[in-house]
Amino acid sequence: MSMVWRDTARQRVRERLAAARRRPIVPPFTAAPELGGATTRVTLVERAATVDDGVPRGVRTAGAWAWRIILLVGAAYLLIRMVSLLRVVVIPVVVALLLAAMFEPVAAALRKRGMNRSLAAGLVLLTALLVVFGGLALIVQTFISQLDDLSAQVGDGIAEVQNWLVQGPLHLSQTQLSDGLDRLRTSITDNQSALTTGALSTAATVGELVAGFFLVLFTLFFYLRDGGQIWTFLCRLLPRGARIRAARAGHYSWHTLVSYVRATVLVALVDAVGIGAGLGVLRVPLALPLAALVFLGGFIPVIGATLTGAVAVLVALVTVGPVKALIVLGVVIAVQQLEGHVLQPVIMGRAVALHPLAVILSIATGVLVAGIIGGLVAVPLLAVVNTAVRYLVGHPDGEPTPDREPPGTVSADGPEPVRGPDGDQKEEPVLPPMETSVTASGDHPAVAPAGAER
Repeated sequence: MSMVWRDTARQRVRERLAAARRRPIVPPFTAAPELGGATTRVTLVERAATVDDGVPRGVRTAGAWAWRIILLVGAAYLLIRMVSLLRVVVIPVVVALLLAAMFEPVAAALRKRGMNRSLAAGLVLLTALLVVFGGLALIVQTFISQLDDLSAQVGDGIAEVQNWLVQGPLHLSQTQLSDGLDRLRTSITDNQSALTTGALSTAATVGELVAGFFLVLFTLFFYLRDGGQIWTFLCRLLPRGARIRAARAGHYSWHTLVSYVRATVLVALVDAVGIGAGLGVLRVPLALPLAALVFLGGFIPVIGATLTGAVAVLVALVTVGPVKALIVLGVVIAVQQLEGHVLQPVIMGRAVALHPLAVILSIATGVLVAGIIGGLVAVPLLAVVNTAVRYLVGHPDGEPTPDREPPGTVSADGPEPVRGPDGDQKEEPVLPPMETSVTASGDHPAVAPAGAER
């Protein structure tokens, strides 16, 4: 019996071995002859199970983006905090950069005529100071000379407004007006300590303003004198492979900033002249100071001239009455329409190509982060970043643009195609090449702003 069982077991083992030999074996991977590879055997290793296997692919992708976004937001927050701590230094440097974009063409023209760099920068700076302080002296003298008449006109205007509130469509009672004035006096009395604290804070702010003013002067002088050398030094701090690209991006961004500042000055000047002329014709007091206020407000796009125009309307309301105030309002609206439909598309559109929504959001963000100064520098900062990013994306190797023009002055959708009389699309004319100061000497870029001495 045992012999039969043993023979049966041996027979089964032989059959299993024979069946195993007959099974197909996976042939080894053989590289194609053109690859010149040798015959190798492929080994498949099964990946160990992980926790991520149960997470959907979309969730994993969202998580990967989320932590990167958190890092970017954290870095932006730290940068804003650093700027806030160093605002006494950062704000004057930024303001000096905007002024340098305004005055650099003048200094460059003087240097081209053979004037020394230091002398050209000093002459431009001195002329700007004379113009600014001369204008301030004229404005202050006008305000002082009209102060007595202004006080009387303000009193009469307030009385006229009170009569209009009582007899006009609102039909307010004299008791309601008296109660409102009493509440105003009470609120001022109750907040006297807060007003005193605000006065002390204002005194500290005045000290910061004086320090910032002198810092702007020194920084502006060296921007006008050594702007090209400063930019070259900054480019040399970058890795060798990124120097030329960063140099050209900064070169085009500088041209965009110069164009933006020129366009902003022209638009603000038109706003000031238009509204100031209307105030002068209507004999509104402080027409010149109000026109200067409108000019300064014009440096904040979209909303600056509107807010300062509203101040002019309020001054007209309390000095010359509601009728002339309505006329002033009409003048402000007319000037704003001229700016929005003619000046901004024609003048500003050639300087930068920014969507109005981007402008509004940048101004709002700048005001929230840094107040009035933030609203002032938000749009030029966005324009400079827009130009640099477009250039680096379109020219990753650092080559110049075909027409030598900053890429930020063309809409993101590209220019409209030029079509002939038969409707066929024609190629855009190539503009003459602009003079560029982007060169490379050895491994170091030598880049200067437009017109800077090289």
